[in-house]
Amino acid sequence: MAVTVETLEKLERRITLTLPFDALQSEISSRLKRLALTTKADGFRPGKVPMSVVMQRFGNSVHGEVLNEKVSQAFIDATKEAGLRVAGRPQIAEKDTAEEGQMVFEALFEVYPDITLGDLSQTEVERFSSEVTEAAIDRTIDILRKQRRTFAVRAESEGVMESDRVTIDFEGKLDGVPFEGGKADDFQFLVGEGQMLETFDLAVRGMKKGESKTFPLRFPDDYQSKDVAGKEADFLVTVKSIEAQQLPEINDMFARSLGALDGSMETLRKDVGKNLEREVKARVMLRSKRSVMEALLKSTQFDAPATLIEEEVGRQVEAALADMKKRGMPDVDKAQIPAKIFEAQAESRVRLALLVSELVRANNLQAKPQQLQAYIEEMSQSYENPAEVVSWYLGDRQRMAEVEAVVVEMNVSEFVMARAKVTDKQLPFDELMAAN
Repeated sequence: MAVTVETLEKLERRITLTLPFDALQSEISSRLKRLALTTKADGFRPGKVPMSVVMQRFGNSVHGEVLNEKVSQAFIDATKEAGLRVAGRPQIAEKDTAEEGQMVFEALFEVYPDITLGDLSQTEVERFSSEVTEAAIDRTIDILRKQRRTFAVRAESEGVMESDRVTIDFEGKLDGVPFEGGKADDFQFLVGEGQMLETFDLAVRGMKKGESKTFPLRFPDDYQSKDVAGKEADFLVTVKSIEAQQLPEINDMFARSLGALDGSMETLRKDVGKNLEREVKARVMLRSKRSVMEALLKSTQFDAPATLIEEEVGRQVEAALADMKKRGMPDVDKAQIPAKIFEAQAESRVRLALLVSELVRANNLQAKPQQLQAYIEEMSQSYENPAEVVSWYLGDRQRMAEVEAVVVEMNVSEFVMARAKVTDKQLPFDELMAAN
């Protein structure tokens, strides 16, 4: 087999594969003969079916099967011999310039780039930290109280207050004309908890049961419904019921309901503090890791295979459609999401994956078994039955692969931090917890 390799633009390569026609025909003939031994046809005994019948029934499929196998193997052998690392799937097509007795194919493909890492000693990264304060524990306990609250009907003489649960009818109009999504009956929401636009929320406060009110509301320019974004509407609201929140008392019963078996608020606060410490650790680690990854992308320049970027774009489009379907959006199967909107993010992901892979390979940063075990055990402490969580992870390869990817990124982050110019940054607890 003769092999020619050509370098095209950037990472593109072309290989010309020449295969002897006789070898292909010999393999096709051999397979058809084996099929003839087991082929059944009306009027013939098994194994006695004429080759002409076997050829008519299986000839095309066997020819395609053999051709695909031979060309694929020739491509693998050629790229291995040339020392090429192929990125993505090649495009292989037959050429019509073959000499007699030969078949010629042209394979277009990309190779992985040679990556020369930037000078880590000149790379600037941020290492984040945060502190779990007593105030943070207090706010968390308040949140836990709200999660267990009940509601009781307010006296009819009392108006709507913050944290009340109200049931209303409302209708909005633009220039006197109702608009889609602007009307609802028996609509329920919690006052002061960000479920409604601030203007709407403030307008309802102080209203009493049975009272109606009209007020103007300007939708934000970036409002999710483009039909009303930036426009001012008039809303008519009627309050149908008002319920005041009833928070559970902070006592032994409350502490026990949250897992403090001794009913002690001191024990509950310690448990809440430990959970917050784990959450803070995970979040600052993620923020620091992002800083490392962004710095790596800036410090090292190389071309990423277009094939891999296209594949990543395809995955992101599929994920977006799946998310739309999960949210119950109609006609998702007919939705057309432009791939272009994902291209920049896809390229960054591909380049980052290649960078991380190179760092791991060059510096032996693979995840060790003890690291995987330690990570899973630490993560499991946030659950009621840690042993079950550990078993759940260890019993599934896909879940373990996800854990391994996280641990590898942690190893890379620590490796870079140890060599880069690091700036330590203390984040307020609220800012850290509010960030995505």
